[in-house]
Amino acid sequence: MKEEDAIEKGIDIEALKAEQKKLAKKISLKDVFNFGNATRFAAIHTETLQQTKEIIAAIVVLDENLELIEEKYVIRPIKFPYIPGYRAYRELPSMVVVYNKLEERPDVVFIGAHGIAHPRGLGLASHFGISIDKPTIGIAKKILMGEEKDGKIILNKKTVAQAIITKQGAKPLYVSPGHMISLKTTLEVTKKCIKEPHKLPEPMVLARKIVERVKEELGKK
Repeated sequence: MKEEDAIEKGIDIEALKAEQKKLAKKISLKDVFNFGNATRFAAIHTETLQQTKEIIAAIVVLDENLELIEEKYVIRPIKFPYIPGYRAYRELPSMVVVYNKLEERPDVVFIGAHGIAHPRGLGLASHFGISIDKPTIGIAKKILMGEEKDGKIILNKKTVAQAIITKQGAKPLYVSPGHMISLKTTLEVTKKCIKEPHKLPEPMVLARKIVERVKEELGKK
């Protein structure tokens, strides 16, 4: 849905923009601790069930050897339309609920979305990081805003993301800090979590598999 269509349906887009700008000021791009000592790596993957108008949100936590130690998922009704730049208002509630189901708290969470590489500096990865008060990393396959120069994504004269090749012959991933982590460390942690032959960080790979498994199980009912 486009912004103008959302406005016609009574959604206060300007209020959402103002909230995003306000929350963006709370983002920290400093490493909250030495991520070289991180031992718990998580990821959340969400998908929409079109037939039932619900969202599946799955989360996994992996150890320092990238082995699965915990997984959870939830299925919740959709209460907000998809509007580019405002994904958090659609998906964030489900993401927070599934995160709070964890027994093992991760050191960092990967989100398949942008962090600060966003028109108002608050992509889904950043919005989620602020919501749970944890370090987050945004991983995207396309640029939402900005200009690419030598692999760096520049927005408002600031480097907000970096393009990296994680698999030979594959298109780049665009990695941006979400919250409580620097861009430099974001890249280091992302590379650390790549496991051949996958392009995406391993926590994201496994979170996607859970969603696919649940969708298959639902299809058999």
